[in-house]
Amino acid sequence: MGWIEDWGLSVATFLPLVGAIALLFIPPAQERAIKLTGTIVAGVALVVGILVAIAFDYGNAGALQFEVSAEWIPQIDANYHIGVDGISLPMVVLSLLVTFLCMIYLWWHIPEPGKPKAFMALVLLLETGMTGTFVALDLVLFFIFWEIVLVPMYFMIGIWGGPRREYASVKFFLYTLFGSIFMLLSFLALRFSAGTFDMVELASQGIDASTVFQNLVFAGLFLGFAVKVPMWPFHTWLPDAHTEAPTVGSVLLAAIMLKMGTYGFIRIAIPILPDAAVTWAPVIGILAVIAIIYGALCCLAQTDLKRMIAFSSVGHMGFVMLGIATLTDEGINGAIFGMVAHGLITGMLFFLAGSIHERYHTREIGALGGMLQQIPRFGSLLTYTAIASLGLPGLAGFWGEMLALLGSYEPNAQLNQTLFRVLMVGGGIGTVLTAGYFLWMLQRVNLGRVPEKYRESRGIFDVVSLEWIAWVPLLILILVTGIYPKLVLGVTDDAVQKLLGVFG
Repeated sequence: MGWIEDWGLSVATFLPLVGAIALLFIPPAQERAIKLTGTIVAGVALVVGILVAIAFDYGNAGALQFEVSAEWIPQIDANYHIGVDGISLPMVVLSLLVTFLCMIYLWWHIPEPGKPKAFMALVLLLETGMTGTFVALDLVLFFIFWEIVLVPMYFMIGIWGGPRREYASVKFFLYTLFGSIFMLLSFLALRFSAGTFDMVELASQGIDASTVFQNLVFAGLFLGFAVKVPMWPFHTWLPDAHTEAPTVGSVLLAAIMLKMGTYGFIRIAIPILPDAAVTWAPVIGILAVIAIIYGALCCLAQTDLKRMIAFSSVGHMGFVMLGIATLTDEGINGAIFGMVAHGLITGMLFFLAGSIHERYHTREIGALGGMLQQIPRFGSLLTYTAIASLGLPGLAGFWGEMLALLGSYEPNAQLNQTLFRVLMVGGGIGTVLTAGYFLWMLQRVNLGRVPEKYRESRGIFDVVSLEWIAWVPLLILILVTGIYPKLVLGVTDDAVQKLLGVFG
């Protein structure tokens, strides 16, 4: 399949954009044709992504594969340069898979106002931006894909969101745009310093500039990526965006978009500016542990189920950033595994939270109860996903956290070992608090008596067939990656070791 090597990544990235344009020409009244077109386009993109994964040379996962490099904007020396290695491949497949599952879920429920054409077109546009971010190897191309995701998510929250959707959408847009400005300034500084926007060239030749300059450039990258992660204290847009976003918007935001920030640290900041990364690593580690404990405490204080899951993302992404901050093989492998696991688990949790709201018309934890008694299959899925999120061994949530803590015990030799061992203890406390708030939630939502007003309600029904179709792939992958973590780590390790070569 020679075309896969030459065109596979481009097709997987831009086919959703073509599909979004095609949807615009389908009359709004033909709702079935709209849903069918959107689902087929996302499905074909996923199939192409799977073919890329099959054709990928796993014995040489540290090298870039499926590379395409063509002149694009010669005036500024920006090229259309894309490719994948063991770091980016899992994220590309995850992006394509979750988007396709969201399309299936939309057959069951299109959020109000019911405009499937506009909503599905925005989802496909979002898919192009997310996937493109993970394959781009030119800073200008990366920045364009990075910014593309802002527009569809802004409209998804602003039009189909909850009561405070205008506030949440504007806050999301302004926060991310604020970080993007500093990121762009750092990209320009790298171009003026090294004479290229190409990530591969920048990483291989290094930056011949003063330490102060490199730290300033890293600071700009830090702000851009930290807002997207989001790291504490840049996280405040996230709970509002998640709470007000429609279900599919929350799933895509949690499962894929947050990973764009952590991926930026691994793909751009660390390999291009390794000396500055060593300087900034303690700061990143401290902020990560604050996020882990702070996120867990905020979860304990929440009464809205969806908002609780949103704050849990702050803590889980804190573990990812802690792993990155260690600058070790274990830590960064754990960070990438944590990114994949969080995408699977928290994406599933937001699916469940959305379906709970569809059934009960509330997300208030105190108003729910007895779910295992009333809708046992649904309650079992909530239990399974929640215990995966709290890091139960044997499920996906365990390995990322464990490897991040292990990397903290023996951080990079250039880092302060004592500090990172203290951070390891802080992360360990966070895991206990995480178990606490998830078990507290399950006790109130799944156990006890069914509230009086829901006992005879016909709207309370168990899992339907379309939900099973959309959710089973995530449920299986949560278990498989937990039992056999090499499914991810076997892909990422060579690339991570090559990345760490910049530290000698």
